[in-house]
Amino acid sequence: MAIRISWKTFETGVHMQTVIQYTQFGGPEVLEVAQYPDPVPGEGKVLVAVKAAGVNPIDAKLRQGTRPSDPIEKPRRLGLDASGIISALGPDVDGWAVGDEVVVRGAFGGYASELVASTGKLVRKPANVPFDQAAALGVAAGTAYQIVDSIGAGEGDVLLVHAASGSVGQAVIQFARDKGIVVVGTANARNLDRVSELGAIAVEYGDGLVERVRAAVPQGVDYVLDLAGTDAALQASFELVPDRSHIGTIVVGAKAAELGIKAWSGGNPVPLTDEENALRDKGLEVALAGLADGTFQVEIAAEYPLVEAAEAHRALKSGGLRGKIVLVP
Repeated sequence: MAIRISWKTFETGVHMQTVIQYTQFGGPEVLEVAQYPDPVPGEGKVLVAVKAAGVNPIDAKLRQGTRPSDPIEKPRRLGLDASGIISALGPDVDGWAVGDEVVVRGAFGGYASELVASTGKLVRKPANVPFDQAAALGVAAGTAYQIVDSIGAGEGDVLLVHAASGSVGQAVIQFARDKGIVVVGTANARNLDRVSELGAIAVEYGDGLVERVRAAVPQGVDYVLDLAGTDAALQASFELVPDRSHIGTIVVGAKAAELGIKAWSGGNPVPLTDEENALRDKGLEVALAGLADGTFQVEIAAEYPLVEAAEAHRALKSGGLRGKIVLVP
């Protein structure tokens, strides 16, 4: 039984875990703060004291019920990305110790102060990488790495990225440039500088987009990645790249087959193949290593206390974010 909005350990000495949950589909207001006794990790699992949790668009889709799912019969939790410190080990856990700093990808219920995770979902966090940046990577870096690996663009090709200043877009720019791909990134006026800083050719979206892109890259565009999902972005993509097999999206996947374009999931729990999961795991590892040695960047758009998850989702809904929102217990 959940205990709503209680902020201290009971006098019995039982330590309580704070979680964000929902019992019905709807807007950010359906998110509830609840408390339960700390979970005990089972075989092959660990308990992680969460230091930060990433907020992803897939979280909002699950909360809204726009992702197919069964009726809600008990409280559901959110959060696929988290970082923290191992505080307890379950039976038969090898290679990990209490006190290890970790990143959790594909978590179940990362919006929490404590999180049980299987060791297969853990990646070691480099000591010099902040917890908030580590928690911002999983879905964004994993998705970006998979896209850059599979979209088909190679050295010298021009890749147009719509909504390039978001968390996935920023990661795509960096992974693509490492492969020698020329990146053109669209953004609103206030975010063009960030797109340029990461090494892309920044183009403001809006009326006249096609003409501005053509002026920026007279050689033409070879591939397009849609991270915006707007009709304007799709129409511009079709005008710039007639071969629709060279156009991909993570936003309008349901219409991808009808439009003749590629689609990738912007997050789990959409079922992925072993190869896709391996690519996403590799993306997280590459991004973490890059953060540690200064060759990769992640931008935090905003940090909210865990108990203000509803406000974080309202900010996510407002759009135009530059970087990633994280929750801090």
